[in-house]
Amino acid sequence: MLADLMARNREWAERKTETQPSYFAELAGQQAPEFFWIGCSDSRVPANVVAGLDPGEVFVHRNVANVIHSSDMNMLSALEFAVEALGIKEVIVCGHYGCGGVKAATEDLPHGLADHWLEPIRRLARAYAVDLAQAENVEERRDKLSELNVIEGVRRVAETPIMQRAWSKNFDLRVHGLIYGLKDGHLRDLECTVALPVGRKEERKST
Repeated sequence: MLADLMARNREWAERKTETQPSYFAELAGQQAPEFFWIGCSDSRVPANVVAGLDPGEVFVHRNVANVIHSSDMNMLSALEFAVEALGIKEVIVCGHYGCGGVKAATEDLPHGLADHWLEPIRRLARAYAVDLAQAENVEERRDKLSELNVIEGVRRVAETPIMQRAWSKNFDLRVHGLIYGLKDGHLRDLECTVALPVGRKEERKST
């Protein structure tokens, strides 16, 4: 298996060099992405592939079910680096329909350490129990919960001291919530974007 992976890598690198001789030299020279993507670890949802972006165009952090924990130092460190070192403009929290993590959070079964990680999703399920109960079936209910998890993630990212500090300095940053459909390959905007408050934008323009 590893030998096959290494062979695929060599073939890919050779094809890339043939079509774009300076590709790797340019890529190695600078990392200047405009997007910071917080997504699910699911192997079917690679950020640059589903967004149609090339390597170097998106800085990525992934975890099980794209959960935003306020104590997740990995995510917070990546967010801080993206904002303060890379100067990204757009933060994207992206979930997907058919998420295994969301499914696990709604099952009355033990999942080891994942049960601790997925607790925020279970809290959301309890908080929105009435709304979720209106779904026609279990799949639809879980997909709605996946959307709610993204929306909550956007809110929690926006509340981090990192984002608040950036906005206090008038950084023009936006946090978006997207959901990806495994069945059609489409990204959907959940229209929960959080941005620099209008008052601060106007203040910045006047200075």
